[in-house]
Amino acid sequence: MTTWHSSDPYPVRRKRGIAGLLRLACRAPALVLLIYAALAAFLAVRVLERPWGRPVTPRITNAVCRWCLKLLGIRLSLSGQRMDGPGVVVSNHVSWIDIFTLNAAQTGSFVARRDVGNWFGVGVLAKATGSLFIERDARQAADQIREIAERLSGGDTLVFFPEGTSTDGLRVLAFKSALFAAMFDGNIRDKVPVQPVTLRYRPPDGDEDPRLLAWWGDMEFTPHLLDVLSAPGGWTAELELHPPVTAAAFRNRKELARHCESEIRSGFGAEETLAPVRVAQG
Repeated sequence: MTTWHSSDPYPVRRKRGIAGLLRLACRAPALVLLIYAALAAFLAVRVLERPWGRPVTPRITNAVCRWCLKLLGIRLSLSGQRMDGPGVVVSNHVSWIDIFTLNAAQTGSFVARRDVGNWFGVGVLAKATGSLFIERDARQAADQIREIAERLSGGDTLVFFPEGTSTDGLRVLAFKSALFAAMFDGNIRDKVPVQPVTLRYRPPDGDEDPRLLAWWGDMEFTPHLLDVLSAPGGWTAELELHPPVTAAAFRNRKELARHCESEIRSGFGAEETLAPVRVAQG
């Protein structure tokens, strides 16, 4: 697995104190109850709606993810125009929270690493919403690209992170272009829109480290989850939706990847951190 590491130290973990423990005690069971109650409703409705496609369950996913963000004390802020109908959403990757954030804006199925299916809460939602789990293995690339093209031809909306790893949320890494090859399939090349999305997490006013919600490097999932559940609210998840394009407007997958990377970087502007970085194989 490819993991991004910064030359800067990790954020200092906040002492939870009484207030943090109370937030953790309230948020954790509420999040579990919400996710699993919604999952039961989701599966029941999916059976009933099957003859008509999926007119209702995406709305359930969207509502649940919005409520999950509220429980975590995160406000959603959108700018730009959602694409009209199904397609591909391409975003920079900051945290496991991105699954809630992006599905709160426009429901889609994630193209994710296989181990994501085992994450608490997030994995359940990912599986229920039809995520496509892949291995980052060049030997399986052709089959995975073919499966992505088939899902898009069938009218699915897919979401993926071309950086291939998450960061501290202060930068955008170079995009890997392999999965963009699926968009050049002859059946969808000029039909399926691809929308780049810039994702930022803004801390509340004060001296909060803007990297506190980010999850990267050697961070373990469970301690980070507990830190997020106990953290004060007031955060904002900002999504800047850039104009959709189609693969037909580009000569190859690398050009399309560069375009999406450029659009997403533009959402960072001059604030983008340029500190030295390294990507380690682990």
